[in-house]
Amino acid sequence: MKSKVATASADSGRKSTKIDGFTILNGIFFLITCIIIIIPLVKVFVDSIDAKAAYGMNLIPNEFSLSGYKLVLSTVALYKPFFISCVITVAGTLIGLILCTLGAYVLIQFDMPGRTLFSYMLLFTMIFQAGMVPMYLNMKSLGLTNTLWSIILPGSINIYNLILMRNFFEGIPQSLFESAEIDGCTPMGIFLKIVLPLSKAALASIGLMFAVYFWNEYTNVTIYINDSNLQNFQVKLRSLILDDQSLAAATSAGIFQTTVKNAAIIVAIIPPLVIYPICQKYFVTGINMGAVKE
Repeated sequence: MKSKVATASADSGRKSTKIDGFTILNGIFFLITCIIIIIPLVKVFVDSIDAKAAYGMNLIPNEFSLSGYKLVLSTVALYKPFFISCVITVAGTLIGLILCTLGAYVLIQFDMPGRTLFSYMLLFTMIFQAGMVPMYLNMKSLGLTNTLWSIILPGSINIYNLILMRNFFEGIPQSLFESAEIDGCTPMGIFLKIVLPLSKAALASIGLMFAVYFWNEYTNVTIYINDSNLQNFQVKLRSLILDDQSLAAATSAGIFQTTVKNAAIIVAIIPPLVIYPICQKYFVTGINMGAVKE
């Protein structure tokens, strides 16, 4: 009897350690995908610290130098755009989270008249949009052009994030809402004291998506803002890269133009790289719980 049990356990151990062909192919595919994604990033970083960077596939710097970063960080003209980008990112993220959470909380009120109609109307805007010209005319008629609100408000109303937040809220047990109502808690009190504290994962993940979107904002800035004093970091950084005088100054200082361009790219992606590890532990949980309906 003992030998049969031992044989069965050994067979189960072999089955658990057996790897099928699909798993191997899947692992190879993801390994190749990771290499394809990582190598360009490594190439950009290496060129940013290579004083003699040139076009080619160099994964090791020929001459280590931080002169490209020194040139980018010492450019005073980038300080104000950097501050403007920080303001847009912080304000846009906060407003976006407020609108998403309030809108999602309204949509989980099952006894609200027209709840299904409002949900379909929101989904309709994800498929059909007015377009760039009507959007610009709308911003102009509202007097929002050449203001930071023209960048913050359109990006704050994100239906995809709102739907994710609604699905996350629907996963909260209804018994919590009912017990709070019995204790005399108001709907806003339930939202502030129960819903939000239980939604840290969703808030962190969606907040990260808002922050990355607003930090990388470029198109709307070029469309709605003509005042050079209100341009954000991304637009000014592009101007620096394309400015012949700045690149000529770099060349005269013994810095290759490619080095300056790649250093500017790395500087632009540093803030998201700093924010992501902080929210990483919440990111996957928040997206999974908001994207999957039980």
